[in-house]
Amino acid sequence: MVFKLIACDVLTRETSYCIARCPHTVNPVFLPKGEHNEPDKLRARLQSIIDGIASEEQNYDAVVLGYGLCGNATMGLQARELPLVVPRAHDCTTLFLGSKQAFSEHFGQCPSQTWASVGYSERGDTVIADERTRDYLTGGMDYRALVEQYGEENAKYVADMLRGSHKSDAVFLIDVPETRVETVLSQIRAEAAANNLPLNEIPGSLRLIEMLLSGEWPEADFLVVPPGHRIKGIYDMDQVIAAEAGET
Repeated sequence: MVFKLIACDVLTRETSYCIARCPHTVNPVFLPKGEHNEPDKLRARLQSIIDGIASEEQNYDAVVLGYGLCGNATMGLQARELPLVVPRAHDCTTLFLGSKQAFSEHFGQCPSQTWASVGYSERGDTVIADERTRDYLTGGMDYRALVEQYGEENAKYVADMLRGSHKSDAVFLIDVPETRVETVLSQIRAEAAANNLPLNEIPGSLRLIEMLLSGEWPEADFLVVPPGHRIKGIYDMDQVIAAEAGET
């Protein structure tokens, strides 16, 4: 079988590792990290790639997405001539963790919990996952800069308030053993320390990515969108997404 993979580039290491061991042919396209911050723009890019597959010389059996809902960027995406396969995931943390169950365990009570992983942290200009929001609120200053400008006590207050707004009191480091890179892990640890955040290391897994690329798509873990149908959001912790009839 031959699959077209469209994925966020934070999954480059993980998907590449799995592609090398996959029984099928996988042709990947990676889009830059952070594009889900403009979901309409990302949705348009994804749909454009899906629509353009018909003009490729390669005959594919399915389009597989290395995305979850991702800020609603995938909601409304329509399958054309090929089935569209999507993990039942709110975002890439589920893909790094390997299951919805692991996501519920670690992030169920706090979906906005600050986190990092080698794949996420080596891409773009952010190391931990809520940096964009933190930068907006603090003018780009890390904890050390806050101390210099406001003093230790006030800096701690600001940092605590920001963590409270994210319901976050630590960085969850998702460690995928197969793609562990010590230099990137050192960056993550340094960033957490610079922002006065303890680091909680939790195990990651390639399970979902391996299943996505191997063509093993149980309904509990994946949505297979039939041709002519599109993705709609369910927003629970189990089904997450569903398919509905799309444009004619």
